Amino acid sequence: MPVNGKYKVLVLSDHALSTSGVGTQTRWLLEGLIKKNKWTFRQFGAALKHQDYRTVVVNDDLIIKPIDGFGNPDLIRVTLATEKPDLIFIFTDPRFFTWLFEIEDEIHQMCPIVWWHVWDNKPYPEFNDNFYYATDKINCHSHMTYTMLKESGKHNKRLNFIPHALPSVFFKQLEKNEIVKHKKDLLSKEKLDTFVGIWVNRNAKRKRPNDILVSWKHFLDILQEEEGHKDALLIMHTEPLDNEGPQLFAVAEMLGLSDHVVFSRDRLDFEKMNVLYNISDFCINISYAEGFGLSTLESMMTGTPIVATKTGGLTRQVVDHRDGSENGVALDVDLQTLVGSQTVPYIYEDYVSNENVARGIKKLYDKTKNTEDKETLSKKVKKYAHTQFDLQKTIDLWDVSMTEAIQEFKNRKNWVTETY
Repeated sequence: MPVNGKYKVLVLSDHALSTSGVGTQTRWLLEGLIKKNKWTFRQFGAALKHQDYRTVVVNDDLIIKPIDGFGNPDLIRVTLATEKPDLIFIFTDPRFFTWLFEIEDEIHQMCPIVWWHVWDNKPYPEFNDNFYYATDKINCHSHMTYTMLKESGKHNKRLNFIPHALPSVFFKQLEKNEIVKHKKDLLSKEKLDTFVGIWVNRNAKRKRPNDILVSWKHFLDILQEEEGHKDALLIMHTEPLDNEGPQLFAVAEMLGLSDHVVFSRDRLDFEKMNVLYNISDFCINISYAEGFGLSTLESMMTGTPIVATKTGGLTRQVVDHRDGSENGVALDVDLQTLVGSQTVPYIYEDYVSNENVARGIKKLYDKTKNTEDKETLSKKVKKYAHTQFDLQKTIDLWDVSMTEAIQEFKNRKNWVTETY
């Protein structure tokens, strides 16, 4: 242990009090580690723009300085000299940290670097190798990422699988009478027996919002043909007018879905999001690239099954890796396209056809028509989420990994300069 009793960690990620997935995951992790009474954190909290740039003292062990972006070399050099951290913790896409990896030789004069990492899809990203070699611990929160890096055989000594996880105090199954009350209040008493789906994502191209609506229309048509009705409703928790995506009001109207889609536009706290998952019969995610997918895990924590593409981090959620059973409906990839850019030369995008998404939703509908079958699936989904994505286990694994990184760094007798 350090002389003062606690290791000091400099954190570079989304602001830990923000509502982004990276931000909330940072918050849960740091709060859990602080309870171990051996860690103290100083964070540069990233965002495009903050409303308030004053330093936030959450407590003595979590102090956050809001910044635009993720930092720069001069900021880190000054911080290393003044704060003298035992460890630097980074958490987001490596493109945001190119500048940091370029000065890793300076950082490694002071402390090691650990990284909560994800890469959405194959092929193995050879162009990331310089980043990987510059990191002391690569802790992957997607098992697909972990497997891909492990199979390369290059980084096994520094590689771990530490998944995302959620606090059960926020995402939990409600009592049946509570669910009925909320469904009646939010949707109307006439909708108590309506089949309800939920989609929780940003309205952006990668999330395929228009294809969700087209798939939902196909499902309603199948429902009409096979069951003689269209008693189904889709909740889309998103901003329909987001500049990053299509104008979803117009799309829903064009497809004739105005009576079968509800848009939830407001930012909601965890308690209200928990209610939305509880009144839903399933949660869906068909993104063509998804490192993890927090909304589906949030849904599973409440006992609500999911319909999801077998891609990235979604695969280990929708498919029980222990026996291959499904926690709802797992959608096979119909088409892969190899895309890229100047900084990411190649990566696959995974697509499921709208028709097969619709059939997947119908399959889930059929699975849950019987009350007993629905409850059995709900119990299975909930148990899987709580055991395979346990927050305390994630915190404990990070505690071990960061302690090892610090101890291994201090025990190095000879440094060797390598060029890759």
